[in-house]
Amino acid sequence: MIELQSVTKEYRDGPAVRQLSLQFPEGKTTALIGPSGCGKSTVLRLILGLVRPTSGQVLFDGKPVGEATEIAIRRAAGYVIQEGGLFPHLTAKDNVTLMARQLRRAPAEIEKRVKELLALTHLESDTMSRYPGELSGGQRQRVGLMRALMLQPKALLLDEPLGALDPMVRAGLQTDLKSIFQELGQTVVLVTHDMGEAAYLADRIVLMRAGQIVQEGSLDDFRQRPAADFVTEFLNAQRGMVAL
Repeated sequence: MIELQSVTKEYRDGPAVRQLSLQFPEGKTTALIGPSGCGKSTVLRLILGLVRPTSGQVLFDGKPVGEATEIAIRRAAGYVIQEGGLFPHLTAKDNVTLMARQLRRAPAEIEKRVKELLALTHLESDTMSRYPGELSGGQRQRVGLMRALMLQPKALLLDEPLGALDPMVRAGLQTDLKSIFQELGQTVVLVTHDMGEAAYLADRIVLMRAGQIVQEGSLDDFRQRPAADFVTEFLNAQRGMVAL
């Protein structure tokens, strides 16, 4: 579904990713994990065409991501960030339906989709009339997920969507996200710094460091067959994982 072919992205202070080749299989959830600055969020921005590679090529559904395709690709990919990235001056419903209204979708079609997404994300209908500042962190994240799914995207990209939530809310949303991923069967790319979250939600984990892949596979692969000392060091740094 999505592929990076020998991609390098250079900034003034050095490369964010270096000669990165990576495939995201259709219908599977892949978690990108690693320390801050390892390039995992840059991968999402490259997929969406928000930044252009210095060299190499990014493909989305077989098409190169570039000036001619980036708008269509952004409509085909739902994108969720921390706190949902909602517009504070719009109600939850206006945030969710913004692109659908811009594309002049039929009002009845929009209403039907909103009801489907409310059921999917376990939100009450009265939430839709509130502004982001009137919602809890968990509610904002669910509204952000509704917005990302509104146009029935081919892929869902999530950039540390649960990072700012308290542990109880986060655990509940992890459970709901896993159910949503299974129900929709979409291609999902999840950026997280939490190995437990990655292991719970993803079919495959990709550990990055300094813009390159250190190892990919399951949590058992990382534990039993670490590809480098860094893999073991990263696992040991995840305090909650040591006892699991």
